[in-house]
Amino acid sequence: MDVLTPRQRMILAAIVEDYIRFAEPVGSRTLSKHQEFQLSPATIRNEMADLEELGYLDQPHTSAGRIPSQKGYRYYVDHLAAQGDIDPATVHMLRVLFQQRLDEVERVIQQTSVVLSQLTQYATIALGPAMHQQKIKHIQLVPLGGQSAVAILVTDTGHVENRHVQLADDIPPDDVVRLVNLLNAKLVGTPVGRMRSHLYREIASEMANVLERYEDLIAVLDQLSEVADDTGRVYVGGAANMLVQPEFRDVEKARPVLELLEQADGQQVRSVLPMGGSGVQVRIGMENTVPTLQDCTVIAATYQVGGVPAGSIGVIGPTRMNYVRVIRILEYTASALTRVMTERLAGG
Repeated sequence: MDVLTPRQRMILAAIVEDYIRFAEPVGSRTLSKHQEFQLSPATIRNEMADLEELGYLDQPHTSAGRIPSQKGYRYYVDHLAAQGDIDPATVHMLRVLFQQRLDEVERVIQQTSVVLSQLTQYATIALGPAMHQQKIKHIQLVPLGGQSAVAILVTDTGHVENRHVQLADDIPPDDVVRLVNLLNAKLVGTPVGRMRSHLYREIASEMANVLERYEDLIAVLDQLSEVADDTGRVYVGGAANMLVQPEFRDVEKARPVLELLEQADGQQVRSVLPMGGSGVQVRIGMENTVPTLQDCTVIAATYQVGGVPAGSIGVIGPTRMNYVRVIRILEYTASALTRVMTERLAGG
């Protein structure tokens, strides 16, 4: 059951939207000038006091107007945010992005994070598709001398993975050549995540017939197959946009957030974005599991490949975020990424 009256809902929505637009506490006199309000400043002031008592508004200073609390933003997102389309200029910029014929999927993800930061003027994080979904295009094994070699794996997305591996001293060079030829004949087109099972179920016995030291070579390939555990690269765009927001002009307040965003290969920055689920997810303030972001809002969406969650995109900013616009942009972007990634990775 909704605890707010229609009048309170209208006042809360107006305060949220004014505060998002101007970054200044909103007073009763300001609201009374809105055309949709046929209320005196005194009546509005009483309703604002009730909303504050209910926890939807805060008053930063005794004589100042009110600002939305995190509870107020949550109510706004869940019940009051207006529906609508993205403006044509934004749609055009996104269409141009996804019409580019970029050779590498990772370039698409990287460019997506850049464009999102330009469109929203907030920081963005994009998590690329995990390696296990990509298909093998080519494998090479390059001896470096002694027991060292580099195993090179190229996927259908243009991703190149290099792994240093150890060879036994007495593996014949011809066996290395035969191994590479056999792998390319048998594994091209196989998803990286299935490489290990293919090695043992379908290729090991054939290797035993043609290679003298096949067991040692299988051990080498097992090292290469560990790339399937790669959870996808992280791309950060527009981190400096945080410093433009009034809430983060104090560098000491912004520093922990910027340090988090710089940890592009760390597990903590990955945990910022949800994986799975459908639609756009909004985490406001204390709803974020990462303590550094408990004064921020994270709006994120998951894109899919063949109906399976593949990666995430997200926007990070102050709780005073333009929720309606960012949600619409992420809905559009996730849908477009799903289409592009399915075409590239699933042959759709």
